[in-house]
Amino acid sequence: MEFTGFGKGALTFFDELASNNNTQWWRDNRPRYDIEIRTPLEHLLANLAAEFGEAKVFRPNRDTRFSADKSPYMTQAAAVVGEGAKTPGVLYMALSTVGLHAGGGCYMPASDQLARMRAAIDDDKHGAELESILAKLKKAKADIWSRDAVKTAPKGYRADHPRIDLLRMKGMTAMFDLGAGAWLYKAEARERVAKAWRALGPLNDWLDRNVGPTDQPMPRR
Repeated sequence: MEFTGFGKGALTFFDELASNNNTQWWRDNRPRYDIEIRTPLEHLLANLAAEFGEAKVFRPNRDTRFSADKSPYMTQAAAVVGEGAKTPGVLYMALSTVGLHAGGGCYMPASDQLARMRAAIDDDKHGAELESILAKLKKAKADIWSRDAVKTAPKGYRADHPRIDLLRMKGMTAMFDLGAGAWLYKAEARERVAKAWRALGPLNDWLDRNVGPTDQPMPRR
């Protein structure tokens, strides 16, 4: 099916869910989610699959086993292309009450992947290449971040390293805040995601070449 835009009530749905995050409300309003959010999202991803690959849509249920927040449902609809264990560079998108985000990179590498990422950052050639890629992403208004970072220098690296800020990171992620507008309810939303994902290609290529897959268990999100 061709993606023609998200439903006009998509963002309102997430607003209401945030105030009514319980099983009964979800059951009563599940048809709205399916019609205005889930089905359009699946169509959007299917339309992009030929260029970027098949995507996995995350379940709306939260894993609350290790969280103090026991709210049962996610207040966003998200999807990922790629799997961190097989290829560190993945693509990600999410729709929430604030609109669309599209990003990618390596969010939570296994320990061997993190070691290889830091070794590549330390290398003058590969590290300089990454700096150039990140500079272009920042110029395109992507936010470069990591889920966590060490406070000083990682073991084995000096604190005055020219790329110490990158070495401290425990992942390498870039995210575009696409926001929301009338375009969100039109086919244009698909093109905005595609443009963001294309911009992330060089970062994911760098990660795939320099970090690679892992046989280790992936860290728990």
